[in-house]
Amino acid sequence: MKMKLRAAAVVSASALLLAGCSTGGDGGTGGDGGGLVGTGSGESCVIESPVKVGAALSLTGGAGSYGVSQQQGLELALAELNEAKGIEYKLSVEDDASEPRQGISVMEGFVGDGTSIVLGPTLSNTAVAAMPIATEASMPVMGISTTAGGITDIGDYVFRDSLTEAQVIPQTIDAVIDEYSLKKVVVMYSNDDAFTESGYEVMAEALEDTDVEVLDTLTFSKADTDFRSLLTAAKDKNPDAIVVSALIEAAIPLVTQARELGIDQPIVGGNGFNNPKLMADAGAAAEGVVVGAAWNSASDNAENQAFLTAYEEKFGAQPDQFAAQAYSALYLIDDAIRSTCSAERSDLRDSLAQLKDVATPLGAVTINKNRDAEHPAVVQIVKDGKFAVLR
Repeated sequence: MKMKLRAAAVVSASALLLAGCSTGGDGGTGGDGGGLVGTGSGESCVIESPVKVGAALSLTGGAGSYGVSQQQGLELALAELNEAKGIEYKLSVEDDASEPRQGISVMEGFVGDGTSIVLGPTLSNTAVAAMPIATEASMPVMGISTTAGGITDIGDYVFRDSLTEAQVIPQTIDAVIDEYSLKKVVVMYSNDDAFTESGYEVMAEALEDTDVEVLDTLTFSKADTDFRSLLTAAKDKNPDAIVVSALIEAAIPLVTQARELGIDQPIVGGNGFNNPKLMADAGAAAEGVVVGAAWNSASDNAENQAFLTAYEEKFGAQPDQFAAQAYSALYLIDDAIRSTCSAERSDLRDSLAQLKDVATPLGAVTINKNRDAEHPAVVQIVKDGKFAVLR
């Protein structure tokens, strides 16, 4: 993987101006030694000062399971990238506790300590609160799991490598309609979270473009754990499927209780369902759940296979989408920095915006004009305790 990514960096460097490869700097971040503009480009890029990368992750709180996966993906990429010559990365991971207020505090700390770029926060709610702090300081940030609409609208320094719900959910809806000949569904979502609300809005819009009838729309809180009354109401409507936007902490009891109540119809989840905890905690109840995903764990591309092997060797378990997105993000940043041989904040912002067809475990990633990533998506179904490709 590293060889392919380095090759991509050389190619992209040849297409970019070399002005950024001179020593000096733009008065940006500084770094430990003050010199974040190096010499050379691509594989030959040498930056004297360590490059600080921050990560604001939900290691505790409601999204704690996502943040731990992200941290592991970053640690793996960090170890690999620091084996290469020319650039030493220093990663600092801080817990945003799944709370916007804590996310703001974490971001303020990174703004003031010479960090070149911050990955995260994990949740869209926290990102909406914290990313303006980075934008005001002209410090790039990259969302690695924030899929709600409008995230990159926060400012020109905001990027993300996570596909939006708008990019994934319509594909998922189309796939399940074809697969199960759906005519009528019930929609459920938690209405007190930006990510799940955004997911619901995309689901509703996607369904409007079809002949499928929405029999009812039921709401709950992201902190709820007992869904029996709502599920009973949904069952009484006799839908062909239940479409749900929820975080994994709600998705697990919702799926489990649905099967206990005899709801055997397909349950279609948004990105929040895309977590191995669904199978681990819901067990057999998770069978048949359909989830749209930004990462195809079964992809045989060389970068993905190398990632799967390295992750299992390091952590003794298979990665999830959140680890894959975090891992890929650090490689995207390395590609961007090497393209102009600068980790100054403004230079890095400009080079990230130029990324095109960078090989990663997610597939070939291009940053579009809205600073969102574009790469293949996949529709998965839980089968025999694992995610398998539905189509």
